[in-house]
Amino acid sequence: MKIEERHLVQIAAVVQCGGATEAAVMLGTTQPAISRTISQLEARLGDALFEKGRRPLKATALGAVLALHGRDILAASRRASAAVGTYQNGTSGLVRIGGVPYFMDAVVTGAVAKFTRTRPDLRVDQIYGNMPELFSKLRDAALDLVIGPVGSLDIGPDLHFEELIPARNVIACGAGHPLMGNARPKPTDLAGYPWVAPLPGSPLMIDLEMILFSLGIDELSIRYSGGSLMAVVTYLESTEALAILPQSVVDALSPRPIATLPFDIPQSPRTIGLISRAGIPLSPSIRKFSAHLVATLGRNRPPPPP
Repeated sequence: MKIEERHLVQIAAVVQCGGATEAAVMLGTTQPAISRTISQLEARLGDALFEKGRRPLKATALGAVLALHGRDILAASRRASAAVGTYQNGTSGLVRIGGVPYFMDAVVTGAVAKFTRTRPDLRVDQIYGNMPELFSKLRDAALDLVIGPVGSLDIGPDLHFEELIPARNVIACGAGHPLMGNARPKPTDLAGYPWVAPLPGSPLMIDLEMILFSLGIDELSIRYSGGSLMAVVTYLESTEALAILPQSVVDALSPRPIATLPFDIPQSPRTIGLISRAGIPLSPSIRKFSAHLVATLGRNRPPPPP
């Protein structure tokens, strides 16, 4: 015999509240509707669900069994309602964000940590890659957001771009590097020191090639490659090596003893921005996370020139 789930919920509410009137208030229905449900079920089952003449109402053995199942349904319904609520207010769900490794580790991860600290039901998946690879994942819906440096021609009409901060790469070194005493290092000065290789395919590698072009040489002395951001920082602190890093990354590493050489790298204009698929609605959690990144990183935006 099939018993409707809503009827089981009503029986559970009556047992919990001790009366049909109280149960009706709890479920947002009427007392006659609940009393009618009980009477019809008792007639179909041929057995009483509540003991007659008892106030508050007391379930029979059969009524208690049905109420037990009704409580499970009611609890599941409440959990579902709570899940909908947290999803709609952006405190639960999944956010998949991709970016270039150094910038993500130094700048974005801290913003992610702050955002998730008060959202225990939210998960953020952080994925690394070069920008063309990340754009491909974004277009394939394998990512929700991409954050990283782009040029004016890198964004197609199918993507939405929100500018955050200028993307400026600099030559980084240990704070005690000999070139820090040189107010205007020349390109030839750079050739006399070992280098850390940028990540293959990154804008950092493009800028290193521009330095090589300005020096008129084919290659620099690469002494270290393949390390994580913290590994590169540790290497710079312990040697006289040079490395190209985003200015935003060097700033985020403060107060570690990493410095920026006063050398202007010839580089194409780029902007670090937040990229999503154009015309595709974002979930509440992704919208709130995007707004959090804009608010957090936007504070690092340099003031406009006077």
